[in-house]
Amino acid sequence: MIELDEAGGVAVVRLAHGKVNALDLELLERITATFTELDAGPAAAIVFTGAGRAFSAGVDLWRVIDGGAGYVHAFLPALEAAFLAVFSTGKPVVAALNGHAIAGGAILAAACDHRVMADGAGTIGVTELRVGVPFPASALEILGHAYGEPQARRQVLAADTLGPAAALAAGRVDELAPPDGLLDAAVAVARRLAARTRPDTFRLTKAQLQATVRRRLAARSRDLDPQVSHLWVQAVEDGRLREYMASVRA
Repeated sequence: MIELDEAGGVAVVRLAHGKVNALDLELLERITATFTELDAGPAAAIVFTGAGRAFSAGVDLWRVIDGGAGYVHAFLPALEAAFLAVFSTGKPVVAALNGHAIAGGAILAAACDHRVMADGAGTIGVTELRVGVPFPASALEILGHAYGEPQARRQVLAADTLGPAAALAAGRVDELAPPDGLLDAAVAVARRLAARTRPDTFRLTKAQLQATVRRRLAARSRDLDPQVSHLWVQAVEDGRLREYMASVRA
């Protein structure tokens, strides 16, 4: 489900869960546990990547459809916890996007401090509005922090996906690397970030940069998360998610 490697003091976290690393309850819990442990461990920095042709293609919607309301009520808090576990890690976290980073996968990429994308066939974008479900508050706040609110708003409303060159031009990723050199490039960035200053200084600086997000999120989650959960359950029960999945397969 998650593979852990080490590259000269940098922890490499690799999603290895099915064909496209779709996010289900179990994977999200593992992401949260893994990043929590690594944040307290000896690694100087973290590289976050995927196995196969995708970093993560987003939420496993079939699990949501099959699980119904009970699954939604367990899944959405786990989704937010995983986003925030990556986002709040006090060490440098570099995304090595080996392939598609879509919807929840794009949020996990945005939660990292730097994004390196393979110059291949992968795409990146937040597509929840196409699916017909709202974003959790944490996802929107993380997007705004990563890209600035104007670009985050454009991404959300466009609900599109971009290939590597277009993603770089639009600022969704910070650099491109050849697929066979992706991991080396990401590890090099992680080492450079870690070597720039003392770990305690980096941790505090990162917390300072995120302080506004955390304050806003505390207020927004209380007000909006129940509405988000209601609309996800409604999308299951009225058949909207099943119709979307059928359209994707067609």
